[in-house]
Amino acid sequence: MADLLTHLLVPYVLLTVASWRVDWLDQRGVVVGMGGAAIPDLIKVRIVVDESTVETLLRMPFAYGPLSTFGGILLLAGIITVAFERRHWGRVFGLVTFGGLTSLLLDGMRVYADGRASAWLYPFTNWRPPTPSLYVSSDPTVLVVAVLAAGTVTLLDRRMRARN
Repeated sequence: MADLLTHLLVPYVLLTVASWRVDWLDQRGVVVGMGGAAIPDLIKVRIVVDESTVETLLRMPFAYGPLSTFGGILLLAGIITVAFERRHWGRVFGLVTFGGLTSLLLDGMRVYADGRASAWLYPFTNWRPPTPSLYVSSDPTVLVVAVLAAGTVTLLDRRMRARN
C-alpha cells in the first residue's frame, strides 16, 4: 500500500507546483493526474480476481501485465477520458497519462535483480531500460520523503491561495 500511496503523492506534488504557474490547472486537474498514477498498480487486482475469471467474463484472452506499461496507461487513459465532457478530453488525457508515467518512472528506479526495469515501454518496444536501483519498494524511506514533500507543498499551496 505504501507503494500506491507514493505513486499518488508524487503527481500530487508535481501537479500542485505546476498549478502555481499554469492557469487552467486547478485542484480537480491535480486529482485527475493522481488517478492516472494508480493505473499501473491495477495489476495488483490479480490478487483478488484471477486472470482466468476476467477471461471468462470477457470471453477473450486477458492478462494484467500490460496494464503496468505505457500502452496500458494510454489505453486506460483513453477510456477514462471519455467519461469527461468532450471539451476537457485533451487535458484529462494528458493529466491521466502524466500521472501514469510518473508511476512508471518511480517503478523504473527500483532495485531489480538483473539491473533492468520491467518492459514498461510495451507495446512500442520490449526493451528493458537499465535502472539506477535507488530503492526497494518495501523501503519506508521513499514513502516518508513523499509524505513530507506532499505536506510541504500542501502548506505552501494553502499559503499561496490565502494570499490571492
